[in-house]
Amino acid sequence: MTTFFLSDAAAQFGGTLLNPDAKCDSFSIDSRKIKHGDIFVALSGEHYDGHEFIDGIANEIAGAIVTKPVFEKNFPQWVVKDSEKALGCMASLKRNSFKGQTIAITGSSGKTTVKEFIFSILKLCGSVHATEGNLNNQIGLPLTLLALPEGTDYLVLEMGARKAGDINYLCSLSRPDISLVNNIQNAHIGSFGDLGSIANAKSEIYRSLPEHGVGVLNLDLDYSNEWKNLLGPRRCITFSAEDESADVLAINLKSDEHGCYKFDMRLSPSATTLQDISIELNVPGEHSVGNAIAAAACALAAGAGIDQIKQGLQMVEPISGRLMVKKLRSGGSLIDDSYNANPESVKAAINFLSTRPGIRIFVFGDMADLGNRALEFHCSVGDYALDSGIDAMLTLGCLSAHASKQFNGQHFSSLDALRNYLSEFKDTSGLTFLVKGSRSSSMEKVVFMLDSGEIL
Repeated sequence: MTTFFLSDAAAQFGGTLLNPDAKCDSFSIDSRKIKHGDIFVALSGEHYDGHEFIDGIANEIAGAIVTKPVFEKNFPQWVVKDSEKALGCMASLKRNSFKGQTIAITGSSGKTTVKEFIFSILKLCGSVHATEGNLNNQIGLPLTLLALPEGTDYLVLEMGARKAGDINYLCSLSRPDISLVNNIQNAHIGSFGDLGSIANAKSEIYRSLPEHGVGVLNLDLDYSNEWKNLLGPRRCITFSAEDESADVLAINLKSDEHGCYKFDMRLSPSATTLQDISIELNVPGEHSVGNAIAAAACALAAGAGIDQIKQGLQMVEPISGRLMVKKLRSGGSLIDDSYNANPESVKAAINFLSTRPGIRIFVFGDMADLGNRALEFHCSVGDYALDSGIDAMLTLGCLSAHASKQFNGQHFSSLDALRNYLSEFKDTSGLTFLVKGSRSSSMEKVVFMLDSGEIL
């Protein structure tokens, strides 16, 4: 890829360059993780200011992007009005030199799993660079772009959104060739207001496609016809678990004793000349089938062959914090689905728990960003768990108390109180615990208590 310098960014985007120029090979926003030769981006927020750490890393960095120049230091500095925006400008410069295909994924849930499926398929086709962890926002996505290695064939990006315009901005930096909205659910409905607003914000990923771009559409969503019209003459590949007209269709679903699904993936002649392909997933949950066919449709759009799709899908293993089943030291099982939660993903996890043998215990933390419908959604989770035949519900957090009341479960006012209760379980043979909640609920702490044997 073409080498670029701080001076290139200053020339194109404005600002002032102080001291000699610097080559932009690697970037960091965290002074604790600085590597020699990094460009340090001094971001500032309500509770932090990256400029405060520059003095301690001055001898390590090759240069810095700052809003407040450090005149007493002689390393190169690009002085700008907004360092977060400047980070995006740098990412856009890096994208200019990338000649491979860029695939962008958004949706209310399943983005990471779809990304992992696509990554697994495309690494059989060439070199792939993809979003790591949850680096899918206005800071994370530019960092992913800036870490793009030389010679990469495929770039796979997750895109998150908390307001209208977020996806549009991320697309302006990454300029995807293939775009997918995986699903529309009640995640962040407190920020957006309603499902229609969420769908409109997510649809920015289709609006941003170039003429040669490919839109990958989920026909099982109510918005698919609207988005198909939005794509206009652009190429479209569809997938579904219900609509037989889809280019990629999942049929004959069968679950094994671990909750993983085997199914036939039917490909229409418009996608390829091949037809039914048997797929056996190692990732549990019926919703994983939808994630798998979404990834298959994206991989088809990128030119992957059917053998690569089959092998790639079947190589993916469960991701930590996302419906991962673990054996407990004192017997029984733990389903770790603690990474995040919205009403639909919670019910999908309950569906999986309900298929497990023995006594099923749901440990539930609050769901965040549900606005004035928070009480309603938490009550609905309690009702759903009760109707699904779950044996016990243990809740932690103010809102989850309403779910517990509907279920007639047990609510705990603190993590210590829950810890004390769980410590009474000396033998967990025949029990399955499902742990789920939003990031703000820190349910990974409950997972650690159970998984480490700290309390058992």
